[in-house]
Amino acid sequence: MLAETGQMALALAFVVALFQTVLPLVGAQRGHVGAMAFADRAALLQGALLVYAFGVLTAIFLRSDFSVKLASVHSHTAKPLVYKISGVWANHEGSMLLWILILGIFGAAIAWRGRDSLPLSLRARALAVQGALGAGFLGFLLFTSNPFERLTLVPLDGQGLNPLLQDPGLALHPPLLYIGYVGFSVAFSFAVAALLEGRVDAVWARWLRPWVLVSWSFLTLGITVGSVWAYYELGWGGWWVWDPVENVSFLPWLAGTALLHSILTLQQRHSLAHWTVLLAISTFSLSMIGTFVVRSGILVSVHAFAVDPERGVFILALLLGFTGAALALYALRANKLVQPTAMSFISREGGLVFNNLVLVASAVVVFLGTFYPLFVEAFSGEKISVGAPYFDRVFAPMMMVLLLIMAIAPLLKWRDDSLARYKPVFFRALLVVVAIGLLTWLLGRSVLGALAAGMGAWLIAGTIATVFKRAGGSVAKLRAQPAGFWGFALAHIGVGIFTLGVTAMSVGAQDNIARIQPGDSLSVSGYTFTLGPLEEGARDNFQYLQGEVVVTKASKEVTRVITEQRFYPVRNMVTTEAGFAPSFGTTLFAAIGDGNPPTEDGVIMRVYAQPGVVWIWIGAFLMALAGFISMADQRLRLPKKRPAQPKPRDVSGANPIGAPAE
Repeated sequence: MLAETGQMALALAFVVALFQTVLPLVGAQRGHVGAMAFADRAALLQGALLVYAFGVLTAIFLRSDFSVKLASVHSHTAKPLVYKISGVWANHEGSMLLWILILGIFGAAIAWRGRDSLPLSLRARALAVQGALGAGFLGFLLFTSNPFERLTLVPLDGQGLNPLLQDPGLALHPPLLYIGYVGFSVAFSFAVAALLEGRVDAVWARWLRPWVLVSWSFLTLGITVGSVWAYYELGWGGWWVWDPVENVSFLPWLAGTALLHSILTLQQRHSLAHWTVLLAISTFSLSMIGTFVVRSGILVSVHAFAVDPERGVFILALLLGFTGAALALYALRANKLVQPTAMSFISREGGLVFNNLVLVASAVVVFLGTFYPLFVEAFSGEKISVGAPYFDRVFAPMMMVLLLIMAIAPLLKWRDDSLARYKPVFFRALLVVVAIGLLTWLLGRSVLGALAAGMGAWLIAGTIATVFKRAGGSVAKLRAQPAGFWGFALAHIGVGIFTLGVTAMSVGAQDNIARIQPGDSLSVSGYTFTLGPLEEGARDNFQYLQGEVVVTKASKEVTRVITEQRFYPVRNMVTTEAGFAPSFGTTLFAAIGDGNPPTEDGVIMRVYAQPGVVWIWIGAFLMALAGFISMADQRLRLPKKRPAQPKPRDVSGANPIGAPAE
């Protein structure tokens, strides 16, 4: 009976979402305060129903209730508790319910946080759009992907969770990623609401910016955790391989980064209103594309949740419907938005505009590299692949241009400035660039690596110069800087550190692979990896073959790492658990595997020596932290509304575009 109550909660949430879509829009159009206020109550109720439904599904997994098909297929009585919980979203139906739950929580948060600071008509319209999104995806869940479907014949044990997903990374990566994906729905909803109101201004940007910050920060965190997880779980020894599903998570990150900078310009200079609205629509649309890709089966990836074309078509229809409607509305109402103010190319807003152009162009490059093979296959039947060489040659140079601008733009004044004023700063930064670039060249003999390292150093030096410029030689003045400034500084330094880490990894990483016996060694980059005796055993719900690898350099022991092959009888699958010793210098990595048992032929072992890989993740985590720090900026807090005096109602039901209806 518990499963049926969860399904009823989903059905009720669907009905509530439909009413939340229609009534507030009608109320905003006719100036009916009660109908507009209904949006708040509906959003809170929808969020509560979704929390209940998700709680029910979690309870089903914890109780190993295999009368529910989803638990039967993706759980097992012998599975550890943490994977029973994370297994709730380690599948198509459960992950979609988590997606919709987060959407409902964001809608409830808008109702809760916005009632004291937002005009009622704007809030009602935004919540109506959130309701439409909720209704669309709840319909998808109820009619094509019911997570509470029952089985007629109940098995004693379930089929278990995919062994690749039995890792703590599963408990963190999808929820963090989804908060980022779905959080951009707030920007989408407020962009559509602003188009309906005909008003996009600094107050709108000021209210929206924290929501974009939280979404961007969680998306950054989710991508980073996923990179760390893939590094050791898949045993490929890499942090990013331009996998199609990696790419579709990167696309909204690029667009969201551009959106953040665009909102800042709108907030400070009352310009880029059209650009901001388009980016808000595009960023969430790219998030929905990511949702579509992993559920349609059109791209082959280790990340894919489903290969059902029919369900993919449903999501594609939602994507085209919501995005198409938003863009059509933009075409009709864009002329009502605030007109751009004049700006100089040599100014802070000029730098932000150029920054946005590069980010959007980069997103286009990634989009084409990811989806071009599909277009070719659809129209010609020919199968082609686009891999790392394309992205390295096209994307990397664009990022270097971006780094160049990122270091300069924050130094400039708003409206108009001159580069000549900063010659001493640029000269000192250039010395750092030359020193780092020359060092990289001497170590790796790579022109591109030297240039990339120089640009990373340039960004860090330029950011530090901006901090000193703002301080004006006064510690008290530096301490008085708002949280947003420190967020900016930390984010840009994080990007610089990330760039240096990627460069060190790309230029200096070396690997070796061979079939060896216990006691044999592999050498790479001056390190010797010696495989110790292999030990067999059983743990939790798998059997393992474990080996200790002793790493030495110049006959001195550096570290020891444990690597395993694991066999999961329930799924009849073998996985590799790599062993690695993270280091601020060179990270050492070893993995036995590829499904080879201990025979006379030995086992295959792969070893890597990878300088700088830890700094990639440190830089990315600093970027995410910077977003959270920026949210503490008091300048983003809107004052509470004063109680409005009663006004005669407009019996015609018409309101001037952009005028609050309360």
